[in-house]
Amino acid sequence: LQDVSQFYNTFQSAASALEKISGVLEEEPSVAEPAAPAALPAPVTASGSGRRVQFRGVRFGYRAAVVLPGLDLDIPPGQTVALVGETGAGKTTVARLLARFYDPDAGEVLLDGVDLRTLPDATLRREVVLITQESFLFAGTVAENIRLGCPSATDAEVEAAARAIGADAFISALPDGYATPVGKRGGKLSAGQRQLLSFCRAFIAAPSVLVLDEATALLDIPSERLVQSALRTVLAGRTALIIAHRLSTVAIADRVLVLRAGRVIEDGTPAELMSGPGEYADLHARWAASLA
Repeated sequence: LQDVSQFYNTFQSAASALEKISGVLEEEPSVAEPAAPAALPAPVTASGSGRRVQFRGVRFGYRAAVVLPGLDLDIPPGQTVALVGETGAGKTTVARLLARFYDPDAGEVLLDGVDLRTLPDATLRREVVLITQESFLFAGTVAENIRLGCPSATDAEVEAAARAIGADAFISALPDGYATPVGKRGGKLSAGQRQLLSFCRAFIAAPSVLVLDEATALLDIPSERLVQSALRTVLAGRTALIIAHRLSTVAIADRVLVLRAGRVIEDGTPAELMSGPGEYADLHARWAASLA
């Protein structure tokens, strides 16, 4: 009778969980698959990995609040662009639109001239990868978490990706190396190690466009320096959009765009903007003062 009582409690809990999961599975997606999917043209860069990103008259808002009143943006293939600005300027919204978490209310987001709304989801997820400040690790091994970027990757390819990023040293020092369990949500690893694994995952996925949304925000200074060298490897030859409050991360960009109220108010290289009298120079001065 005690066993039956415990089973009944477990059954009720499972039935409740199943009901919630069923509700999620039955939910209609807010970003629907296109009825007539389009194909992307062959990459135009010499390395064959970067694609042109364009925002044409993009207007977007959350409910009644307009965040992007009409953004025009052109990122050539292979260029690394940093987006900076005060909180609420629209930086993360740009990243979410590029990853097609949302569709714009007006205007177009284009990848090599093709509207994201016409691309099948499988193609978009292969071409555009988003890394956030807290990338999710599953309770598997190190190798399994890296292989999420390319499920068909061999052990040799997983290890090659880790060596390229600079994560091989700490992985080899783990008790079972690449077969070491990372724990729930990667709890057995430090924040810097978890972020390096997310970069390994992105590297092995080989996307044409990489979006980093505050990817170093939760790291301490030593971990950030370790990740910075990995960033250069991940970004090489790819079109990249970096969103960061830490301007040490912005320094690796080819071009900096300063946003205010959803509009680009400054555009130039980090050195050009830092030497001028504009908002980027002011942001850089305040950031440097906070480190003193």
